[in-house]
This record gives sequence, C-alpha cells and structure tokens, in this order.
Amino acid sequence: MEEIELYLEDAKDQMNKAINHVASELAKIRAGKANPSMLDGIMVSYYGVMSPLNQVSSITIPEARSIFIKPWEKNLIQEIEKAIMAANIGLTPQNDGQQVIINIPMLTEERRKQLVKQVGQECEHGKVSVRSIRKDTNEALKKIKGASEDDLKNAEENVQKLTDDFIVKIDALMKKKEAEIMTV
Repeated sequence: MEEIELYLEDAKDQMNKAINHVASELAKIRAGKANPSMLDGIMVSYYGVMSPLNQVSSITIPEARSIFIKPWEKNLIQEIEKAIMAANIGLTPQNDGQQVIINIPMLTEERRKQLVKQVGQECEHGKVSVRSIRKDTNEALKKIKGASEDDLKNAEENVQKLTDDFIVKIDALMKKKEAEIMTV
C-alpha cells in the first residue's frame, strides 16, 4: 500500500536525521587532535548579531595540536576569545594581535575514559531516538484504515529492520570515535 510506503520513507528520513545528529555531536568531542568541528556551535557577537564563528573568521589547523582563528576584522579577536571561553569546551584561547590561537593539550588516560563515556552517552541518545521513531511509526501504521494484517505485519518487520540497520550504524560510529580517542 502506498500509505505504508510513505510511513516507511518518513521513518527512514527521521532515522537518517537522528544518525546525522549523532555524527555531528561526536565530531564536537575532541580526540586529542585539532579539528575545526570542535568549534561548531560557537556564536560570536558581530555588530550586535550572534553569528557562527566560521562565518566571521577563517579556521585553520597548521599542526595536529593547534587551531588558528583569523577573524575577518581585527576588532573581533576579543569577541572570539570571549565566545570560546563562554562555550566551556575546555579550550583556552590566546591571541597574537592578528589571530586567536588555541593549543590542544594532550589527553590524559582519565580524560580519554571520560570522553569514551561521553561518546557512549551520545550514541545511546541516538539509539533512543531511533527506537522512538520505530514506536511512533508502528503506532501510525496501526491506525491505517483498510490495510490487511499481513501488510501491517510486513510493514512492522520493515520498520524493525530499518531500526536494526540504523542502530548498527550508530554502533559503528561509536567504535570509530572510541578508537580515535584511545589512540595516543
């Protein structure tokens, strides 16, 4: 039935969004190496308007443990430093008058374990989202008028297969990020 297919497509789209969200959250967790995505979500006051950091400056990684943020306008240096400190991401910005420099400290074993735990929590949130989408889709499928029991049973099996596939993808993201963090 066409209506069932629409629900399945919608579930797949929502699950894709959930996995993309998990991937973006994992990218923000630093693994000891400098990465521009660590600064995603940091907003800077630019002429009174809150703007993403990457829209008011260029962000470069000259070496594995440094991030250079060169603002389009020099008067933004203090604003960028304030925004990074306010973001509370565990990084201390410095400036040389031209740009903001962030040195990434080596991760201790204890900090690595904390980050792995954080990765696990983010992935668990993703799995909960996927399962919630499964539940909502199954409830919507049961409300379809005129669908045979066999059609509904097949649709629910397809939803479960989708759910299983996306949970496997989240587990793969988790393993990759954990390996990245634990590599010294």
